Amino acid sequence: MSGGVKPAGGEGEEAYATLRNNAGAIRAITSAVEGTLGPKGLDTMLVGPRGEVIITNDGVTILEQMDVTHPAARLLIQVARSQQEQIGDGTTTATVLAGAIVAEGTAQVTRGVPVAKVVRGVQEGVAAGLRMLAKRARPLEGLEDPQLHSIAYVAGRENEDLARLVIEGAKKLGLPKMRDAQFRFSDTIVSHSRAQNEVWPGLLIQKRPANAQPDFPPDSARVLLFQDAFEPESVHDEALMTDSGFQKQMQLREQFRSLLPKLVELQVGFIASDRGVDPEAEQFCTDHGIMVLQRISRADLRRIADYTGARPLRRTGFGKPAEELAGYLGYAGHVSYDERLESVRMGEGKGRAQVTIVVGASTSEVIGERLRIAKDAASSVQAALRGGCLPGGGSAEAAVAHELERYRETVQGMEGFGIAAVAEALRRPLAQIVVNAGYNPLEKVEEVKAAQIATGNDALAIDCDTGAVTDMAAIGVMDPADVKLHALQAAGEVAAAILRIHTVIKMRQPRTEE
Repeated sequence: MSGGVKPAGGEGEEAYATLRNNAGAIRAITSAVEGTLGPKGLDTMLVGPRGEVIITNDGVTILEQMDVTHPAARLLIQVARSQQEQIGDGTTTATVLAGAIVAEGTAQVTRGVPVAKVVRGVQEGVAAGLRMLAKRARPLEGLEDPQLHSIAYVAGRENEDLARLVIEGAKKLGLPKMRDAQFRFSDTIVSHSRAQNEVWPGLLIQKRPANAQPDFPPDSARVLLFQDAFEPESVHDEALMTDSGFQKQMQLREQFRSLLPKLVELQVGFIASDRGVDPEAEQFCTDHGIMVLQRISRADLRRIADYTGARPLRRTGFGKPAEELAGYLGYAGHVSYDERLESVRMGEGKGRAQVTIVVGASTSEVIGERLRIAKDAASSVQAALRGGCLPGGGSAEAAVAHELERYRETVQGMEGFGIAAVAEALRRPLAQIVVNAGYNPLEKVEEVKAAQIATGNDALAIDCDTGAVTDMAAIGVMDPADVKLHALQAAGEVAAAILRIHTVIKMRQPRTEE
């Protein structure tokens, strides 16, 4: 093997067949998304089997929609999925980092460094890199911090209108809600081709009421939620075929009918059910001006309950006395049906604060991409409020790469090769951003390295418009620290797993009993 050390045992190239194959698959996946990185990154067109088209620069969308069969490539896609689920942004960075660590680790192994040593070094390098990144994180001073708009603007692909929407929505929710570990800010964003950009101070349920009428004016309403069908209890099908079963069914229906006037007594104005609604109950509600939503998702049911203070109940609970049933009701000061958006608007809920950010566009293709961009911006804003921010443009990763190289010099043993692989991989985001902007990556990465060392400024990177070394913090290019930390951690885990794979064996098909 030219330019390297021959591994012991004389196994030659065959010893690396699986590793090279996996590394090649990882490289193919990485190349599909790396062209979207940075402000000059371009879009990818995804074409479906029936000619459907998605145009996007969202890494997780590209990876999720790709036709991928290679098992190692699927592992890499898991990195993007994990990044999206945990943080909501940074999937392309995580993928590029993972691909770079695998490539650098493979190069070390094929030079003759034992895989176990490389993997151990990668794990040590990632752990050290996480500590170095974390200590550079800069906390934000609440929702009025100007850095917050910069983060939304960068994550929102420089769409000023989307950045403003996201920041306005965050301010309406408040800092405690934004930092709530159970709350996903990106879930508040919806899109519609007939909508104008809007921050609605409440819920927008994208569902047409079962009894929508133009004479349902906006009004306040007591809210009743069914985590069940809003219909009479029923007997089993076998029992229904008997006279006693039929009589029991009729008795249950009559009992249900007798309970409906309680809705008027309790002044219920809105009912939602995650299953069907009995036609007679629907007609009763229509006659008495009660809006009914049926077959809504459990997620929407939880959101309505959280916002209005309602407690969902089973249909058996509808038989409770009126004074007891009143304890299950929520309240909203505004309930209306928006015909243009085909959505129910709820406002002034007595429960927890909520907003809905509405993103509009002219076509369905564009609206899908704008929705994804807005969700990325929202996720980045929430991550920054929780964990602070770091200079963007690959500057923080480049600074940590240099610090890791100095740390590697203090490490005795062959684990240092794995640490060096992580250090080299950390320069990959900066290099790819520079490539996408049309500059020479070798030249620009060295310029940044030299400038950071000379000035002691970790925020220096390349201005993609001018090609000059620029302070990213000074021009407002900031990224959430949690995005970078999780990306590096997830990339290191999957890279170590792929480097350790020695053999790939296809499992037999499970036997099916005749």
